[in-house]
Amino acid sequence: MIHWFPGHMNNTRMALEQLMPQCDVVVELLDARIPGSSSNPLLDQLRRDVVGKGVNGLNGDVPCVTLLTKADLADPNATAAWRNHLRDTRGVKTLAVNLGEPKDIKSLPKLIKRCAPEKVTEKGRKVRAVVVGIPNVGKSTLLNGLRGKKIFGVGDEAGVTKQAREIDLKNGLVLWDTPGILWPKFEDPLVGYRVAVTGGIKDTATEYDDLAPFAARFLVEHYPDRLRERYKLSELPGEPTALIEAIGAKRGCIVAGGSIDFNRACELLIRELRSGKLGRVSLEWPGADDTDAVDDSGGIDESPV
Repeated sequence: MIHWFPGHMNNTRMALEQLMPQCDVVVELLDARIPGSSSNPLLDQLRRDVVGKGVNGLNGDVPCVTLLTKADLADPNATAAWRNHLRDTRGVKTLAVNLGEPKDIKSLPKLIKRCAPEKVTEKGRKVRAVVVGIPNVGKSTLLNGLRGKKIFGVGDEAGVTKQAREIDLKNGLVLWDTPGILWPKFEDPLVGYRVAVTGGIKDTATEYDDLAPFAARFLVEHYPDRLRERYKLSELPGEPTALIEAIGAKRGCIVAGGSIDFNRACELLIRELRSGKLGRVSLEWPGADDTDAVDDSGGIDESPV
């Protein structure tokens, strides 16, 4: 089972507890490829706690706008299903976005303000929103896009933002950016694997040869044609390790003596999945049961697909 909870994430949780009462709206970023697994279970509790303390004059949960980021990498049918699911089960407003496209976030400021109409009508009052999400989900990219220039560093790995920071958009909206926050333990091992495969956990905290068999098994079950097309495979081995070796052979992951460089082939598969070279892939659907993908010990189940 994957565990990863650096000290600064505990600090982030405490910072959120302090920031939430000061904010009118929550802007939650979820990875469109794994909306369920990238949704922090602490967030809804924090939204309720603020109301329970009578803060901000609210009579319900703190309003929440949920962005499904990296939608250009996700299966569009899965994304549509997730938007309906989040609306029906959590009562949140949703947008599916590619943060690299300015037009995708153009409507966001107005949407946030509509969630706090009583604040907008107060003379001189700015709507304050806190931006939350797991590492590498696009929070800094979002803020840079809303401001129209690069003010915060971004990266394609987890853990770029280290502390909460405030940005005034000069349009009646103030946002708080927070470091990516995970939770102390992934009770469902599938959640840990999905987050790690999509890059929400630093590669230094995981191993490609642990993640790739999980990804390979999932892709064989749900996107076999993508594998055949990308790696020119006429047939797909049913066992994940054999599939990775076949990919390695096709892509020249060979060591002295002609053996397959298994670790290199694993890294290649994970990086190409993350970058979208395998097409638009979602690793979970609302209500789907994939409990057979990982064995009870938390390791990859290597049984035939």
